[in-house]
Amino acid sequence: MESVWITGGGTGIGRELALAYARRGAQVWISGRRTEVLSQVVAEAESLQGQVSALVLDVTDAQACAEAWRQVSDAAGKVNRIILNAGDHREMPAAEFNQQTVEHLMNVNFYGVTRLIEKILPDLCVQGGQLAVVASLAGYRGLPLAAAYGASKAALINLTEALRVELEDGPVDLRLINPGFVRTPLTDRNQFEMPSLIDADEAAQRIVKGLDGTAFEIRFPTLFAGTLRALSMLPYRLYFALIKRITAQ
Repeated sequence: MESVWITGGGTGIGRELALAYARRGAQVWISGRRTEVLSQVVAEAESLQGQVSALVLDVTDAQACAEAWRQVSDAAGKVNRIILNAGDHREMPAAEFNQQTVEHLMNVNFYGVTRLIEKILPDLCVQGGQLAVVASLAGYRGLPLAAAYGASKAALINLTEALRVELEDGPVDLRLINPGFVRTPLTDRNQFEMPSLIDADEAAQRIVKGLDGTAFEIRFPTLFAGTLRALSMLPYRLYFALIKRITAQ
């Protein structure tokens, strides 16, 4: 039976991924900070072919990360697929630049991933398996209101690319997931229009399909992702002029 561990599995993309893998018969572990939302996913999966189990985890706690990996790996024997999806989002306009916001988002979005990779990677290098890191299209280049969030996701992209170079010929199947705007409790906080917004279940379907394939990066929606990739290649003078026009800054 396929075994899958998803962090940030109580809501949004993580929740839909857990249910998608349970539908195809996988043994799924989900983790997150809130017991009540994890329990709701477990209950919803009871009628599905697979099984979902919950594990409370705060990714800012290094000891808890180590213990969570021990519990999941002991229960599974071998974990086939790990999706590091836990994250947070907060807008930060330049006029409200706040070091605490920067530290919080880096602690959750970036260090929350590296704490887990530190514990997971040695085992995967021996056993083999797939390790997927969820970053964001916002990490391609600096965007208004996203100086803190985008920086945390850009760091994840760079980290995953660097590790891929070293791990490509080994047993670890490292992947990078860069979603655009997905309707989740986090994006519901946004006060601006989100182009090419998709639902979390559609995002999960794209991720599942992508992880079954061979591409290193899974990015979506296609047109929006392609536009941001093209913008990221422009010289600064053109990029700044275009992004100000697009976002009406």
